[in-house]
Amino acid sequence: EQAAGFSAEGYARATGKPGIALATSGPGATNLITAIASCYFDSSPALFITGQVNTYELSKGSKLRQLGFQETNIVDMTTKITKKSIQLENIKQLPEILAYLFELSMDKRQGPCLLDIPMNLQSKIFTKKNSIYLGEEKKISKIKSNLNSIFQEKKVSSLSKSITFAKRPLILFGGGCSTKKNREVSLKLLNLLNLPVVCSLMGKDSVSDKNDLKVGFIGSYGNRWANKIFAESDLLLVLGSRLDIKQTGSNTKSFSEGKDIWHIDIDNNELINKRITNKNLIQLNIHQFYSIYKKINLNKKFNKNYYENLKSWKIYIQKLKMEYPIEKEFICEEREINPIKFLDRFSRLNQKETFYITDVGQHQMWAAQSLYIKEKDRFLTSGGMGAMGFGLPTAIGAHFGNPIKKIVLICGDGGFQLNIQELETIKRNNIKITIILINNYAHGMVRQFQESYFNKNYQSTIKGYSAPNFQQVVNAYGMKSYVLKDNIDIENLILKSLKMQESHLIELIIKSDSNVYPKLSFGKKFGEMEPDTKPISM
Repeated sequence: EQAAGFSAEGYARATGKPGIALATSGPGATNLITAIASCYFDSSPALFITGQVNTYELSKGSKLRQLGFQETNIVDMTTKITKKSIQLENIKQLPEILAYLFELSMDKRQGPCLLDIPMNLQSKIFTKKNSIYLGEEKKISKIKSNLNSIFQEKKVSSLSKSITFAKRPLILFGGGCSTKKNREVSLKLLNLLNLPVVCSLMGKDSVSDKNDLKVGFIGSYGNRWANKIFAESDLLLVLGSRLDIKQTGSNTKSFSEGKDIWHIDIDNNELINKRITNKNLIQLNIHQFYSIYKKINLNKKFNKNYYENLKSWKIYIQKLKMEYPIEKEFICEEREINPIKFLDRFSRLNQKETFYITDVGQHQMWAAQSLYIKEKDRFLTSGGMGAMGFGLPTAIGAHFGNPIKKIVLICGDGGFQLNIQELETIKRNNIKITIILINNYAHGMVRQFQESYFNKNYQSTIKGYSAPNFQQVVNAYGMKSYVLKDNIDIENLILKSLKMQESHLIELIIKSDSNVYPKLSFGKKFGEMEPDTKPISM
């Protein structure tokens, strides 16, 4: 059921339409919860439908823990992680409720909804003729929002003026800019603004790496040069991003210092988040913001030094980028496999439109740091929930959402085992997936935390953890497999993999003590990363 939920999310993010997952009552419904929360935190539209015991077996209103076998109050359990959770009471309401929840999941800030259907209602017959009208409270409002009012236009006008006086302006694209619904307008806005842009983990694929305006990936494990630029900017325009601790670090005072921060988002709750207090807030969706800014830009007057300052800023960014080659961040011997270098090379040689999907762990950060994303590529990962086991089923859902695109799953040995049974789904449906498994025989990300903060007590990450022979496992499912223990034949294997027309596994063996760097230094000045390294030009 968890895998079905993640597959629904993969489908939703591939298509922009709600993915749908069904499960039975009790454990079936509770197994969906991780996937439901993942959709909620990462704003993916989805509809989850659960079974329930007969209406006459429900313990509603009593103090009984349970009346019917497998009775579980999934509606109350999921209220905080859905846009709406409803238990069906009358079969005649079904057409209206389905339509309502389907639309609601896509309305404004997207997210999941849940419908719980008791067993005796599942066998009832209904038709359009005898359906019950639910009333206006169950209808999505079609009235245009007043967010693009004169008040909002004045704010956008003030932002436009502030940009012309900034010496080091920068845009942050978050996950809201990466959705199917918003990708095209986000790029139009970027071209209109013509400012350098950094991307969060969820927004990594919102701008192609071929675009000269793209600086890189920021955050706790972001590109070193991108975080430095992020720190040095004097005007920051945040679009569709949460500004959580993974992006700003723990020292919010240092992050905000010397910055004129403008935060634009569809969700007012994100805007009034008190982590960053010195923000200018504009509640608009990106389509509204683009429309208003475009109109203002027609009559925009630029400060006489604006173009000269912007040119110098862009030159500095390119210089800094060249001084910190990303492959140098992974510390290894000459013959050892460098996962950053491998993923960079793979994505540059790959000429097909691709969904790159990651699981959660060290490999996720190496992928975000190094994948070369082209214009029609997508990068799907678990952001807010950070759920291991996300990768394989999400790849399956993305395939069904867009069977034409190439599917590349990047995973670790730990996360891969959590939903490994879905290899059978791949085989049964003849889905073509390239699996790049980075095996360090450990729960690497947590082990790295244990090294830094828990005196190298590797309980349950190395001690008490093991992995099977993945070559034999995938072979049992009828898939070919390859293993690399050194970097001697990497190029040939990549080229061979890119030509293959069937699912296969590439297993990269690295050391258990491999760490993800660079990493924002906890509690220190924003932009300072560990380990501290000198620019290559020095």
